[in-house]
Amino acid sequence: LRCSCGSGGGLVQPGGSLRLSCAASGLTIRSSSEAWFRQAPGKEREFVAAIRESNSATRYSDSVKGRFTISRDNAKNTLYLQMNSLSPEDTAVYYCAARNYWSVRYSHAEVWNYWGKGTQVTVSS
Repeated sequence: LRCSCGSGGGLVQPGGSLRLSCAASGLTIRSSSEAWFRQAPGKEREFVAAIRESNSATRYSDSVKGRFTISRDNAKNTLYLQMNSLSPEDTAVYYCAARNYWSVRYSHAEVWNYWGKGTQVTVSS
């Protein structure tokens, strides 16, 4: 199983928007939980957002709540992360992740079984 990720990354000015996508292969996203993590240089991988398989409930880190939105298109088997009001602190490599069932430890990277390759997001003027 693999989650090939992710188009949509790139360079954007502060205050701008980007949408990341993660097209899943070998995995049916509507039957799985998915998440986005990010990792800045010299820092540990950080939880960003997650969506549950059963009811599509979402969770966000405090640092992105109100600015980022996680969603999925079941017909396209694709996961998205809409990022608005970006700041330089959002600069990182963003990774999509998946697991078969929801975990209460969803914010911990080690509980996610499948990972995409990552896409660079740079917020700079």
